[in-house]
Amino acid sequence: MRLELRICKHCFNGEHGNPEKTAVTQDMVECAKRVREYKDLIGLESLYITMVEEGDTGGAEALSVIVASIDGNRVTLADTQLVMEDDEGNMLVYPEPTDILEVLTRNLDQIDGQTRNDVMVELSEESTELVG
Repeated sequence: MRLELRICKHCFNGEHGNPEKTAVTQDMVECAKRVREYKDLIGLESLYITMVEEGDTGGAEALSVIVASIDGNRVTLADTQLVMEDDEGNMLVYPEPTDILEVLTRNLDQIDGQTRNDVMVELSEESTELVG
């Protein structure tokens, strides 16, 4: 199984003036980094973290899936999503931060059961409210 977390670089860096979104985005990245560090324990082949910027065409680093929505007369590409590809090539896409955090924290729970190391990530209050 392969995973790719795509996030908005500006949200991660706090450049949009939305501290709640920044906290959640940073938590997603920290969880993904920790899962990637221990990926072999749960049978993950790879986990990519891709930061996109405004104006990017939406291309992914590893898994070429793009989520879009229609807002009025405009097509909007999702700048935050988690893409999973299973061993049969099936793709699952999670565009909602709540779902992304839930998938990543479940992976951390699985890893936690496979190691004596402390792998859990301390989530921000904003993220805790989403998955709590």
